[in-house]
Amino acid sequence: MHTSKTLKEQQHAYTQRLLASLGKHLAERGIASVLVITQDGHPALDVTDTYCRTRRVFAHLSFCWFYWGDRNDERVSFLEMADAVDRIEEAAEEGWHEGEQGDLSINLDSILDTYRG
Repeated sequence: MHTSKTLKEQQHAYTQRLLASLGKHLAERGIASVLVITQDGHPALDVTDTYCRTRRVFAHLSFCWFYWGDRNDERVSFLEMADAVDRIEEAAEEGWHEGEQGDLSINLDSILDTYRG
């Protein structure tokens, strides 16, 4: 008997494939990264900058973004993978912003909930 995956499972798998692809492209450019699952079950890519600091890059499917913080310059569209790889490589080479990584997902979930209501 064939059981179909739920939409959430499909999205989770797609997110993992996107991040794995990003990791492969970054590795080709010498940028170290590791695909991980966060404590709350979200796929992420731990990317190391030139100062050996790690940031988590997430994929937000609703907005078609890769993001690694909550600042405007910490997100890029994944629809053009080559451009996304260029931008993340540039950010990793410059070094991640000092301080704790901002969490964009909380803000985006609030925005989406507003429009769902």
